[in-house]
Amino acid sequence: MGLDVSGDPVLSLNGVCRDFGQVRVLHSVDFALHAGAVHALIGENGAGKSTCMKILGGYLSASDGAVRHNGQDTVFASAQQAESDGVVMIHQEFNLAEQLSVEQNIFLGRELRKGVFLDHAQMRKQTQDLLDRLETRVDPAARVEDISVSDKQMVEIAKALSRNARVLIMDEPTAVLTNREAAVLFRQIERLRADGVAILYTSHKLDEIARLADMITVLRDGRVVAHGAGAEFDEDRMARDMVGRDLTNLYPDHDGPVGQEPVLEVENLTVPGLVEGLSFNLAPGEVLGFAGLVGSGRTEAMEGLMGLRAATGTIRRNGQPVTIRRMSDATQVGLGYLTEDRKGRGLILSQGMRPNLTLLALRKFVRRLIDRRAEEAALDTAITEFDIRAPHRDVAVGNLSGGNQQKLLLAKTMLNAPEIVIIDEPTRGIDIGTKQQIYAFIRTLAEQGRAVIVISSEMAEVIGLADRVVVMRQGRKAGELTRAEISEDSIVRLAMGLDGKDYAA
Repeated sequence: MGLDVSGDPVLSLNGVCRDFGQVRVLHSVDFALHAGAVHALIGENGAGKSTCMKILGGYLSASDGAVRHNGQDTVFASAQQAESDGVVMIHQEFNLAEQLSVEQNIFLGRELRKGVFLDHAQMRKQTQDLLDRLETRVDPAARVEDISVSDKQMVEIAKALSRNARVLIMDEPTAVLTNREAAVLFRQIERLRADGVAILYTSHKLDEIARLADMITVLRDGRVVAHGAGAEFDEDRMARDMVGRDLTNLYPDHDGPVGQEPVLEVENLTVPGLVEGLSFNLAPGEVLGFAGLVGSGRTEAMEGLMGLRAATGTIRRNGQPVTIRRMSDATQVGLGYLTEDRKGRGLILSQGMRPNLTLLALRKFVRRLIDRRAEEAALDTAITEFDIRAPHRDVAVGNLSGGNQQKLLLAKTMLNAPEIVIIDEPTRGIDIGTKQQIYAFIRTLAEQGRAVIVISSEMAEVIGLADRVVVMRQGRKAGELTRAEISEDSIVRLAMGLDGKDYAA
């Protein structure tokens, strides 16, 4: 972006290495953050980005090399010490106390006082001012567990802004934000940059990097493979540098045949207050996309179909009516569901890969007792088939990269061999190389004769994957597009209610 960053850095990594046991995950990494500049750190999942950020933020120490703060070698003993020195990190995984209010989270450990009493009025006012600045309509008194995922992210951002940081580290801050919310965040970044804050920014959305970055550092396998001014990188170069190969054909061809008779027919599916009168069908070998704005009812409809929400309507499998009141009913009739919330609802982050993989299909591994050897064999197969990369087999799933967590969740879903696979936000928070792998996997499922539903907020993803698209608006079906009709304009017009037709029936 043309900004001069030739002056002394505020914070830097100098020859930093990091080992986890016998495994070295960072190899002599160097980069520097400058006041008033946005420095983008990009790379595939598992490239070492989060480890770098945690070392800069005081959550981890370097095994070798040095962290320099304002020109001095520094060892942050904790994140609290880093924050006291003006270095604040916004985590990809929320670092919020779910049982506390928004206001309590923002001031946790830094409560304002009036004499010996807490100054609730002033904390409430400052919280409201921060939320107003972020254009977020959340009650400061609301419990965090009761607000949406995107609102939680905005609370994380508000908490960081309240610290008056001089260095702000942002780990995938827009992964769960709507386009409108992301635009608000970008305006805040511009304000912070103008105020002289040094910003380290990571995102798998390369258009964001192209828009924001003054400097870019690319990591691959824990090593710096490219570094330079943001103006030197376009999205194609970023992708090539990240994965070390050409990604021109990101989406696979639609070559496989689609069956004539539906394997799933849904009529008048209604989830009270969220979805009304949704009807659609699905054929073997087909990828059916569900598009629409956030809040249009896409996820809620699939949760109703899977028995995760109370719902009414008629469901037929291979022409025969079925009743689905709970997830186990859906599994019995051959449906599998991959949730959009892999960290909160899809995986047990404190557990290893094996128990996570086999949890939904545990009956397959019980011989009076659980057959650990069979579970290990299943994990062997999953690691190979889904290219799951982990430092060791017993690693806690929370320590895997987002892409490897998503691959494990896919393996978990497929262990029951569903004939119909519903995948909600298949690549949220995942690097472009892993996206290509998941897109190929989705197409392979269709070529095997399975039927696939893909829900995605990424327009290009829907267009690139789907044979047919259902567009939802305000809880109702706004329209349906054949492969020949699918385009960004046609999807947006339906999602915004500009088509003028009634597709509810």
